[in-house]
Amino acid sequence: MKDDLDIYIKQCIQNDRAGQLKIYQLFSPVLYGICLKYMKNEDDAKDVFQEAFVIVFQKIHQYKFEGSFEGWLKRIFINKLIETLNKKKKESFFLDVFDPDTDFIEEEELEIIPIAQEKLLEYIRDLPDQYRMVFNLYVFEKMKHREIADQLKISEGTSKSNLNRAKRILQKRILSIKNFKTA
Repeated sequence: MKDDLDIYIKQCIQNDRAGQLKIYQLFSPVLYGICLKYMKNEDDAKDVFQEAFVIVFQKIHQYKFEGSFEGWLKRIFINKLIETLNKKKKESFFLDVFDPDTDFIEEEELEIIPIAQEKLLEYIRDLPDQYRMVFNLYVFEKMKHREIADQLKISEGTSKSNLNRAKRILQKRILSIKNFKTA
């Protein structure tokens, strides 16, 4: 598989359509899933997905065959998602305000409530942009708050605050399902 992938990448560097199709087929499910997590709706996710793949094929000659190719692709997609979300906001994308007394609550043991993946994705998409972005970068991309802060040009405190607020919103939505079912 690694040898085949290297062949496809080299084909893409030569602008070979067959190589581009193979790369697209191999990675589009994962990359489209990332777009769906960050964007509010499928149309916006599809737009970013398309634009990011164009960037991938324009910059593929920059890939050095070191490290994970999928990781390299994800970085391009996440950068495009951040750029797109920042452009959609006329006012400041993040509020650089947090209250240490309310934003940094200790995590407690929560009852595990079964929830369909589609429903959870819907709840994540419904988060305000700034919370959704930090939540996705922290939870799905496994980035540290310092990395998120650097990437989004916010403070680490704001990153932590936005993550906690996103968690609280999701927790309330999920618990409302349980309360609705038991009522």
